[in-house]
Amino acid sequence: MTETNAAQAGTFSIGGDLEVNRLGFGAMRVTGNGIWGEPEDADAARKTLARLPELGVNLVDTAESYGPYVSERLIGEVLAPYDKGTIIATKGGLTRTGPGKWHHVGRPEFLRQGAMLSRVRLKVDVIDLWQLHRIDQQTPREAQFEAVAQLKHDGVIRHAGLSNVSVNDIKDAQKYFAVTTVQNHYNFANRESEDVLDYCEANGIGFIPWFPLAGGELVSGNEAARAIAEKHNASPSQIALAWLLKRSPVMLPIPGTGKVKHLEDNVAAAAISLNDADFATLDKVGKKG
Repeated sequence: MTETNAAQAGTFSIGGDLEVNRLGFGAMRVTGNGIWGEPEDADAARKTLARLPELGVNLVDTAESYGPYVSERLIGEVLAPYDKGTIIATKGGLTRTGPGKWHHVGRPEFLRQGAMLSRVRLKVDVIDLWQLHRIDQQTPREAQFEAVAQLKHDGVIRHAGLSNVSVNDIKDAQKYFAVTTVQNHYNFANRESEDVLDYCEANGIGFIPWFPLAGGELVSGNEAARAIAEKHNASPSQIALAWLLKRSPVMLPIPGTGKVKHLEDNVAAAAISLNDADFATLDKVGKKG
């Protein structure tokens, strides 16, 4: 497929005032194995980040725990000062003890420290979008939500979101602050958060699906789905992304990679316009998978 621009995916306004192109970028993969340490190919990672504004990708999602700190630092080094309209979203609430090891920490002082230091690494005065990476079951959730509300009140963050939550979790948090995004596991083959997505759509909350490329193998393994991919001259992964973009106007996929070619392939999915019949066919394939 010819190179395109993320703007072709359409736009969404986070919190009513941060307009982004709906096809974004997840910066987890610009780190080492196990999302730990420096990237194996630092030059490729930096080139990938530098290519984002050229491709119209203006929503970049990261977290202090990616590396830890490596992803945020690289984003700040490569992209700051940011192009007008570029939104850097980050997350806090996890700590790391080694490759592939993640631990929930929702103590208010930890959340606040994380957000304050994320500002330094990202080289911003205010974090446009900060998301609670997990609700820590060992800390009263009210204390965590109050800490997020305080970050907003103090001007450390502009908008707040949640990750890996239920509809009831969102409703509980909304008593303390406006939830502007939700980041849950969702893709062509995994619909466990269907009710959360429906709630977000009904309430104007951006829905950021993680692992958005999963399910491409279902496209290549099904004759009808494969025919749709061939019709669009697209790869199975591109069709999986196009299906997500068609699924809901609040959907904000953030496929991630540390390689420029893979990034360009992902962004090309923004130009794929599935008709209703194609979407329905793919929907059935994904649900069966």
